[in-house]
Amino acid sequence: MSLIVPHFDSSVVVRSADAEVVGRAPATIRLLADSSATGGALSTQRITLTGGADGARPHHHTGSAEMFFMLDGTAQLLSGDKIVTAEQGDLVVVPPGMPHAFAAAPGQDADILIVITPGIERFEYFRHLERIGLGKVPPESLLEVQELYDNHFVASEVWDRR
Repeated sequence: MSLIVPHFDSSVVVRSADAEVVGRAPATIRLLADSSATGGALSTQRITLTGGADGARPHHHTGSAEMFFMLDGTAQLLSGDKIVTAEQGDLVVVPPGMPHAFAAAPGQDADILIVITPGIERFEYFRHLERIGLGKVPPESLLEVQELYDNHFVASEVWDRR
């Protein structure tokens, strides 16, 4: 077992009004703290999905666990080969290497705090997603940055059937 001892000199405080927001409804991402701000301890974002919107298609991270804390609403999360329904106050943690995905439950909204630990620089990944949404770069461009952001896409029949 390895222990990551992060090093940063002061508390990280991100005021809601100061958080960078990428995307727009039905999927809005608030960038809260990236790995460089937390000495590698974690990366964290708040994702708001409306009307059953998808959050992320199936993928896994080789070096990080991902935590989903439901601030409000209802979401469906792929965890390995199971679909988990999470509601306000629920917590789901996916270990490194396990396929996962998430979306607001059909017809529902979801507000989710996501923490990836140990942290990796992820803010530019979300900015890349925004550029795809705006049509500035093709969706296939994500395949070129999978290693950089430790975000490896996988197929999931379970997720596709939901």
